[in-house]
Amino acid sequence: LQFVESGGGLVQAGGSLRLSCAASGRTISSYHMGWFRQAPGKEREIVGTIIRNGGRTYYADSVKGRFTISRDNDKNTVYLQMNSLKPEDTAVYYCAACTRFILPPDRRDEYDYWGQGTQVTVSS
Repeated sequence: LQFVESGGGLVQAGGSLRLSCAASGRTISSYHMGWFRQAPGKEREIVGTIIRNGGRTYYADSVKGRFTISRDNDKNTVYLQMNSLKPEDTAVYYCAACTRFILPPDRRDEYDYWGQGTQVTVSS
């Protein structure tokens, strides 16, 4: 299972970006999918999770109401819509898959497959 992330870039504060995470090699419909981010000098942190099949979502408090995770199982792709971006959202964003029966998976070590990351930079 491999992921290709895209959609990152430079945006002004208050702007929007949509990240995509396209999977290949295996269908991801039966996996929980998460988005993480890592800012320079900081630990990788959970942004949010979308649960397998049913699609229920969970978000970190820092992004709740601004970010939305969705999935298109026909396209084997997960998305992260980011609105009202702030400079503190600047980070490398990663998608990841959790194959385990954990609900919800919110720790880095609960995820089994990772994308390569895409840079998001929010200017003030």
